[in-house]
Amino acid sequence: MLLSIDTSAGTSVAVVDRERGVIVEHSEADTRRHAEVIGELIARCLADAEVSVTALSGVAVGMGPGPFTGLRVGIAAGQAFALGADKPAVRVVSHDALAFGHYARGGHGPLLVVTDARRKEVYWSAYSGADDAGLPVRSAAPGLVSPEGLAAAVPGFADHVRLDATEVSAGDLGMLAETMFFHGRPFAGREPLYLRSPDVTLSSGPKRVS
Repeated sequence: MLLSIDTSAGTSVAVVDRERGVIVEHSEADTRRHAEVIGELIARCLADAEVSVTALSGVAVGMGPGPFTGLRVGIAAGQAFALGADKPAVRVVSHDALAFGHYARGGHGPLLVVTDARRKEVYWSAYSGADDAGLPVRSAAPGLVSPEGLAAAVPGFADHVRLDATEVSAGDLGMLAETMFFHGRPFAGREPLYLRSPDVTLSSGPKRVS
């Protein structure tokens, strides 16, 4: 059983089990309230699922792509919860969770998952379908491009169903993590997939006064 968290769009938290599926899921669509609602959603999910922290096997965390501040809230919350509960944290690409949900609900064939990266750009991931385990198969490396440039950037663009990542289900993300673990597939790395680098930079030190 996993606690699953994603803040790559709004804020979504779920408790999932490989055999029972999504036990409970709560979400907040507002993309500016991640820090305010994450704790409450975690508590509600555990209470509604009637699951103790000790009954969990681990925590699944969405690694983006997502905006810098919002994505960090979910990753930090998941890692802190896992550390406090002495449970492992596994990392999953949020676009993969959307693709997994699409195919699990009967979708098939080429799929294009797109996140609005602002500043007249979109972040895209392309998939050719699902494998025998039901896991999405990426057909091209993800990229950042203008909306007008999508057709040229994505091989076979016209054949793809487009799915805009305005919401990411922690339930789908958790079930993807369960399926990946069961079939021995590697999880995502530690580096978050930010839509772009933060505008602020670290100071190089005090300025010299002349």
